[in-house]
Amino acid sequence: MSQQRELRGGLVRIRSVYQTLAPAERKVADYIFENYEQVIYLSVTQLAEGVGVGDSTVIRFCQNAGFRGYQELKLVLARDLVEPSEDLSGGITFDDSLEVMARKVSSANKNALEDTTKMLDLVELERAIEALVQARKIEFYGVGASGITALDAKNRFMRLGLICDAATDSHIQMMSAAVLDERDVVMGISFSGSTKDVVQVVNKAKERGATAICLTAYARSPLANEADIKLINASVETPLGSGALRSKIAQLHILDLLYTGVAMRLGSKGRIYTELTAEAVLDKLY
Repeated sequence: MSQQRELRGGLVRIRSVYQTLAPAERKVADYIFENYEQVIYLSVTQLAEGVGVGDSTVIRFCQNAGFRGYQELKLVLARDLVEPSEDLSGGITFDDSLEVMARKVSSANKNALEDTTKMLDLVELERAIEALVQARKIEFYGVGASGITALDAKNRFMRLGLICDAATDSHIQMMSAAVLDERDVVMGISFSGSTKDVVQVVNKAKERGATAICLTAYARSPLANEADIKLINASVETPLGSGALRSKIAQLHILDLLYTGVAMRLGSKGRIYTELTAEAVLDKLY
């Protein structure tokens, strides 16, 4: 899979499931990454012949990548080509000037936001907003860097008057999940979607009847398979490993959409609690 080509829109959606595809389906994905400008003009049979697989493999690939079919795949790729952006996706090198480095980092961060918005399922976003608004209590679970995102989520939604908490320790997570019920909502946060602690605590919460939301970059990960509601963020990692912060930006973007959606649903009630929490810390400032 080429690392020199910017992954956008439909390509980001494919990347999110790449590791879970069958070997023959990965061949289809690799071909599309290298030739996506031409793929939009090919029939399913022509693409299959170019890859060296059968038509049925292409169809299965489309379905497993989250498309309704081959025509939707071509439609999404064509839409991505309407507004091409500057190609700064080659990764940062030690030969880059400070100016080039700044432009590459800025471009990659911007693309993480745009790609997340493009691939976000608005139906799932609406379901998540509804679940959060109706919840008796909300628990945010994450470990490592995603644990920091969980803490930030608690900080934001608490300001709207929602009863919520965040746990980043696996023991505390399991204990909190054990006392939930069908009135509660949990959000498991994991970039890879394969963090055992997060998957296990979401499973425990579901055993107790709670509604489970996941925030991950991989649509067919163990965490996504466990969740009732799936929120998928996009992120492209670079050779120098700055993708961790880029992943955080994409996660926070979805949290911001959730927060804004919940605030809009709560209306005046949300504004009242926002004012109350703001006033509560006024004397903490000089």
